[in-house]
Amino acid sequence: MSRILVIEDEPIIRTELRRLLVRAGHDVSEAGSVQEAAADYSLDSFDLVLSDLRLPGAPGTDVIAMCPGVPVLIMTSYATVKSAVDAMKLGAVDYIAKPFDHDELLMQVERVLREGKLTRQNAALKREVEQAHPVSGMVGSCGPMREVFERVRKVAPSPATVLVLGESGTGKELVARAIHAQSPRADGPLVAVNCAAIPEGLLESELFGHEKGAFTGAQAAHAGLVEAAHGGTLFLDEIGELPAPAQARLLRMLQDGEVRRVGSTRPRKVDVRIVAATHRDLPRRVQEGAFRQDLYFRLRVVEIRLPPLRERGEDLPALAKHLLDKACRKIGRASASFSNDAMMALTSHPWPGNVRELENAIERAVILADGPVVTPDLLALELPEGNGHGAADAEARDSGESEAEEVGGSPDSMEEYFRRFVLEHQEHMGETELAKRLGISRKALWEKRQKLGIPRTRA
Repeated sequence: MSRILVIEDEPIIRTELRRLLVRAGHDVSEAGSVQEAAADYSLDSFDLVLSDLRLPGAPGTDVIAMCPGVPVLIMTSYATVKSAVDAMKLGAVDYIAKPFDHDELLMQVERVLREGKLTRQNAALKREVEQAHPVSGMVGSCGPMREVFERVRKVAPSPATVLVLGESGTGKELVARAIHAQSPRADGPLVAVNCAAIPEGLLESELFGHEKGAFTGAQAAHAGLVEAAHGGTLFLDEIGELPAPAQARLLRMLQDGEVRRVGSTRPRKVDVRIVAATHRDLPRRVQEGAFRQDLYFRLRVVEIRLPPLRERGEDLPALAKHLLDKACRKIGRASASFSNDAMMALTSHPWPGNVRELENAIERAVILADGPVVTPDLLALELPEGNGHGAADAEARDSGESEAEEVGGSPDSMEEYFRRFVLEHQEHMGETELAKRLGISRKALWEKRQKLGIPRTRA
């Protein structure tokens, strides 16, 4: 049931409107003037205000400024183009002329209420997304991070293409979200694409769309992710893995502002800002012929390089506390804190997986903790000076068996353990299960395979 306020100085019309809207299932209040409405009601508590334009004392459009965020529908018997334009300029959502048809009025009321509900839902969703991926989540005060913040601040208002560089897990997507949120495109979509996660045969279709019949299985036309980002930002993660045909299409899109679907001869205009990211050495990829030099120069109009966590020592305590609070909110736990030994373990660990590894370790610790204090054993990290806390895999800890023992004793290093574990189990485990058993994401598993040169077996 929606709450509607009717402001009308003619009692007969006001009563008729009230009956009509009540029959339609709405909760209706009424007033004879803007002043009366302001005195009798809290105007921002309504879902819609339906007001006559000509009222005693003050025009109906004056109510618009009194209830920001509440849609105001203006009705009048003076149905002139000028009065309609003036009302819309002042912020009215729509305009209806008297005498009006009851069905027409109800249709307009329902449309305005529906649009208002969607606006509120979108605002709530945006707040939820910002809470999960906040710009403020980029915690840091060290020199390299201050440089990152300053560069984001400078580049965000511009339309420039941005290339974000950094090791896996350093927070490249957070930088993209910060650039989008601080840009004039903030109200538009932010579409994130992991170029390494889409099979090469489907990548062009997913990015640029396809027409019906373009290939086997293309039973209907499909708009690609580039078109979905129209008016907003397209974040291309792992841009270094983009195959050559898709590189050519992307370059054309950057040059001409047009995209052509697979199987189509007609280009479509798109207004998209590109933020790309990679952990690869793109200049070397260019030298090897794996990446187009002209595309590389197009992408790196502005370059932002993220430091690895091991180079941000002074930031780690504040970042760990931020991630601990985030994990507690996510899991629904009361606030927690680190013991002194746990903080020592955090600051001593090399964090090869960077912020992502830190976040996963802290979330695991919060899940396993029986009280409000996170201790070193819950973090499952190797401590210096032989403090007796191993780096056993979290899944193995939960099941009561050591994965290190399963693959032949304690590994000499985490990378050697990773290599031996994957080679031992990939014949009978899928990528999802492998990643779960290792306590990492599928993307991190893929990146580690690439780094260590471990090919993925094919069925």
